[in-house]
Amino acid sequence: MTRSWDTRGRTAVVTGAARGLGAGLARCLADRGMRVALLGRETATLESVAATLPTQSHVVEVDVTDDEAMRRASEDVTRHLGAPSVVIANAGVAEGGPFETSDPATWRRVVEVNLVGSAATARSFLPGLRATRGYFLQIASTAAFGAAPMMSAYCASKAGAEAFARSLRAEVAHAGVAVGVAYLHWTDTDMIRDVDRHTVLRELRGHMPAPARRVYPVDRVAAWIARGVDRRSCSIYAPPWLRIAQAGRPFFPLAVDLLSRRELPRLMREHAFDQTGLLGHGGRIEEASLSRTAPAPEGETRDR
Repeated sequence: MTRSWDTRGRTAVVTGAARGLGAGLARCLADRGMRVALLGRETATLESVAATLPTQSHVVEVDVTDDEAMRRASEDVTRHLGAPSVVIANAGVAEGGPFETSDPATWRRVVEVNLVGSAATARSFLPGLRATRGYFLQIASTAAFGAAPMMSAYCASKAGAEAFARSLRAEVAHAGVAVGVAYLHWTDTDMIRDVDRHTVLRELRGHMPAPARRVYPVDRVAAWIARGVDRRSCSIYAPPWLRIAQAGRPFFPLAVDLLSRRELPRLMREHAFDQTGLLGHGGRIEEASLSRTAPAPEGETRDR
């Protein structure tokens, strides 16, 4: 569905809205006259973003992987702002490093937030989207185009999120609900701002063609995505030239395999490919959450 619609006065929901792209999207949608619900893990930061918006907003602190909490969040948003016309599943985390030595809990958390969290978001807000004949947007990545080495959890989760959104599109189109997938490349968020501090990510980016190494400002990426929301686009490319890269998808796995076979042995001799942990400030919050929920060693107890 590509028809334009008037978003003024409607309600939008953005997950992962405390900073980075989520905050940028909240501002773009508010500038278009939408009421905005900001969902995330940090109430104070969410409220500081909400205070900058020119329209009515509402903040909900929630873990997008918690189905019951997301159900309550949906009810809360509808009570304060009305049924949503736009829901953007933006919350995401990333980590890098060899799969073999990855921490199972960290690896699993990437998949839970990026894939399971998106599904929980859709499940919770679909009744509202049906009522408004609205638009659900899944934030994906060029990681869904071709899986990169040392980024197994992120690539798997983004490819899964893309497939989930496409499946959902086929299920709800008859109800007038549109579903889109946004493909992003390097965006200047705190998740990747320190990319060159991590050998695995620095080398990953360094072996890309020069145009593909460019990092795009959050405001520009948010504007590209908001334009796609205006059109209820099935696919949004940020930057737009990724539409051309989409056509080359069948060849990316072969290219990645050939490059990895040639370069990885040398790079692994020259560098220690350590685990990055969850990236960015949001990643550190998730890491803290993991440490609080980890089982105590035998013979110890944890305060509750």
